[in-house]
Amino acid sequence: MIVGQQKKAEEIIKMLGENWESLLIVGCGTCVTVSLAGGEREVEALANLLQLYYGKKGKKVTISTDTITRQCDFEFIDDIAEKIEDHDIILSLACGVGVQHMVERHPQKLIFPGLNTSFYGATTAVGEWAERCIGCGECILDRFGGVCPVARCSKSLLNGPCGGSQDGKCEVDDEIDCGWELIFNRMKDLDILEKLLVFEDPKDWQPYRDGGPRKLVNKEYYNE
Repeated sequence: MIVGQQKKAEEIIKMLGENWESLLIVGCGTCVTVSLAGGEREVEALANLLQLYYGKKGKKVTISTDTITRQCDFEFIDDIAEKIEDHDIILSLACGVGVQHMVERHPQKLIFPGLNTSFYGATTAVGEWAERCIGCGECILDRFGGVCPVARCSKSLLNGPCGGSQDGKCEVDDEIDCGWELIFNRMKDLDILEKLLVFEDPKDWQPYRDGGPRKLVNKEYYNE
């Protein structure tokens, strides 16, 4: 899932500015809800905080809230189209994809991001998420026992560890597991260590960003 973190209140307040009277805060009911950054609870908490802040300043504002299933699908954005049009500015608590998707649907509206999009991650403990994928466009998990060296190794090395790890921890941060120790142990347990004898060519980054923003088209939905 996409993991995000809510911006600090002072940053949001500065971003919103003063030239408005009505604000709609829109949450997203999927990824950022799970990462406790942009779901209904976070939307309501932020609305209450902003209402209190502007109330103390004596600024009369209307702050409304809504949380839709996904902001990366027009069909859900369209469900609140009237509400969006009724407000001066919009604060989206979705990932960067959701914010931009809403901008595409309502280009005449000022729409601000309330989150910082962090990474593609997995839940590793209550209230804790860890990066597992960078969306490079060419999955190579089959060659490394299901552990991604691009995302899990701090240096994205493809042919073994750097030599700086110690006691199974990365030299970059001793709170980070060495990605290559994870790979080695996993493949040892599966009795497929011989796969690591195959030299990996330098990673082809073309599927990642070469040629500009990527687009995926499922031709099953079109008549050829």
